[in-house]
Amino acid sequence: MGAQLRVYKRRIKSVTATKKITRAMEMIAASRIIKAQRKVTASEPYAKELTRAVTAVAQGSDTKHPLLTEAEQPRRAAVLLITSDRGLAGGYNSNAIKAAEELNARLAAEGKEVESYIVGSKGVAYYSFRDRAVKESFTGFTDNPSYADAKAVAAPLIEAVQQETAEGGVDELHIVYTEFVSMMTQTAVDARMLPLSFAGGVESAVEGEDEGAAKGGTALMPLYEFEPSAEDVLDALLPRYVESRVYNALLQAAASKHAATRRAMKSATDNAEDLIKSLTRLANAARQADITQEISEIVGGASALADANAGSDR
Repeated sequence: MGAQLRVYKRRIKSVTATKKITRAMEMIAASRIIKAQRKVTASEPYAKELTRAVTAVAQGSDTKHPLLTEAEQPRRAAVLLITSDRGLAGGYNSNAIKAAEELNARLAAEGKEVESYIVGSKGVAYYSFRDRAVKESFTGFTDNPSYADAKAVAAPLIEAVQQETAEGGVDELHIVYTEFVSMMTQTAVDARMLPLSFAGGVESAVEGEDEGAAKGGTALMPLYEFEPSAEDVLDALLPRYVESRVYNALLQAAASKHAATRRAMKSATDNAEDLIKSLTRLANAARQADITQEISEIVGGASALADANAGSDR
C-alpha cells in the first residue's frame, strides 16, 4: 500500500506542475487577445476606406484593368492559407486546413489549377507531410504579425496576379483564414480577394457598411477625374488593397489563435484540477488503507502477545 501511495503523490505533483503551466499559458493568451483585438479594430477603417477608393476608381472609369477583369476561362487560382506557427490551440489549425481543402476541391472541380501559399508552420508541416507542392511559405510571425509581414506575404501574390496565366500567373486570388467573431467563437472562412466583385456599387469586402446599401438602396459613387490615368491609379491602389486584406486576415487569425489557445488551456487546467481531485481521493483511500492495515497488525500483534503471556502463566 505504501508504494501505491507514493505513486499517487508523484502523479499529483506532476499534474499540479502541468496545471501551473497551462494556467500561465491561459493567462498569457488572454492578455494577447486584447492586443490582437485592438490591432484588428485599428486596421479595419484603413482597409474599408482603401476598398472604397478602389471601388470608386473601378466604377468611375471604363478601364479594363487585369486585377478587376474576370477571365473568360480562369485556369489557375492562388490560395493563401493562414495557420499558426504553434499548436496547443484546439482545432484552430485543423479547421483552417479543412476549409482550405474544401476550397481547393471546389476550385479543382471547376477545372482550375491551384497554387498554394502557406502562412504558419502548422500549415507548412501539413503540406510537407503529404508531399504537396507549396509555391511560397511564410513562418515566424503568426502570433504578432506586422504590416511588413503582410507586405512580404502579399508581394508574391500580387506578382502572380499581374503575370499572364501562360507565364505562370493566376486568374484568381483566394484567402483562407480564421475570423475572430468573439472570445468563444472563431470561424474558418475563405474569401476571394481578386478579381474584385461589385454588388450595388459597393465592393463585397465592405458590403453593408454604407448606410444606403444597408437599407437596400444603391450606393452612388461620385464621378472622378484621374491623373495621370485610371489605370495608373489602379496600379498603385490595388497592391495596397491586397496588402491591407492580407494584414487584416493575419490579425484576425492571430486573435483567433490566441482565443483558441486560451480556451484549450482553460480546458486543460480544468481537467488537471479534476484529475488532482480524483488522485487525491485515491491517495486518501490508500493512506486510510495503510492506516487500517497498520492498526490491524498492531491489534493482531498485541492479541498474539497476550495469548503468549496467558499461555506462559499457565
